[in-house]
Amino acid sequence: MGNDGGSIPDRRDLVRSKPKAEQADKANQTRARWFFCALSKRPLQEPIVACELGKLYNKEAILEFLLNRLAFGDGEEICGHIRSLRDVKTLTLAPNTAPKAGVSDVNVDRAQYVCPLTFKEMSGGVPFVYLATCGCVFSQAGLKAVASSSSGSPKEEGSKGKEKEGDGVPAKDLEVCPQCAKKFDRTGDVRLLNPPAEEEEQMRSAMERRRAAEALKPKGKKRKAAMSADDGDPPTKKKAAAPAPSMNPNIAAASRAVASSLAMEEAKRKAQMSDAVKSLYSSKDAPKRKETFMTMGTFTRVSTLLYIVSLVAQLSLLAVCLILDGSTGHIFGCCVVLQYIFLCNFRYPVNLENESAILRSDRPG
Repeated sequence: MGNDGGSIPDRRDLVRSKPKAEQADKANQTRARWFFCALSKRPLQEPIVACELGKLYNKEAILEFLLNRLAFGDGEEICGHIRSLRDVKTLTLAPNTAPKAGVSDVNVDRAQYVCPLTFKEMSGGVPFVYLATCGCVFSQAGLKAVASSSSGSPKEEGSKGKEKEGDGVPAKDLEVCPQCAKKFDRTGDVRLLNPPAEEEEQMRSAMERRRAAEALKPKGKKRKAAMSADDGDPPTKKKAAAPAPSMNPNIAAASRAVASSLAMEEAKRKAQMSDAVKSLYSSKDAPKRKETFMTMGTFTRVSTLLYIVSLVAQLSLLAVCLILDGSTGHIFGCCVVLQYIFLCNFRYPVNLENESAILRSDRPG
């Protein structure tokens, strides 16, 4: 029972085993999470934001997703938990200023950011965390080392703040950020960047608990009113009214003297005015007049003379037209022309009182 060549088949040739599942390269996965945006798959560029699950995004991609949630194919699967910009935090990253190792490392990706405490590169080799209050990013080991050293020294024990809560609720021990000096709570404000699957599930459940607690709290002014009602104290103003600025008594006395002297001079000037000049001014209590300053008292002697001349000319032309020519057209035309001249010269009301006062003021003595 030969096989045309004397070869003996082995079990591997006769029995086909199930092929092994292909495993993804862990190095490529780590590189994709720390160097590329989780949503747009583009290289990370500032401003960089992080969600409550610790994923890194370009802020531009998040804005595009919020405007159109269908802009990316798998957007809902990756960041469906992001409802608005309040659900992400802009990160404060320390750039990597260390020089490159050599020419042979040109093709190797170099971390853009490092921990400001330990100067370890943010490339996935060591775990990194960010603070939800300020957005500062540190390596997990560096932040623990700083916190342990500050808590161990007796001088800095008083620097930690305590946030008071309601009766029966323990106060939170707040620590200070080593980069920006903002206070944070180690139990709830320190969040891991690019966590493993198990840690991500825990962070998701913590996020859901926080959102449920925020939904039960009253918002805005109602919340402040409810808190003040529970305490039994009326709400106080944030800032007291600023006191009026004080003035030097010498300067105040001098200003009062100058104001009184000016008032006396103004009274003397008004007492020396003639009746004609006073008629041009109106008091506040006097009734308002239709005529303005430009049209007040404009009917002069010349206007009176023109009025009389135009009236005589109109009557004379009317008589001539009736005697010489009985055509009504000429009479109508002459009347229209004279009426136009009359309206142009006498469209303002006659003010005989002002005219007589001005004539009296013109006389000598």
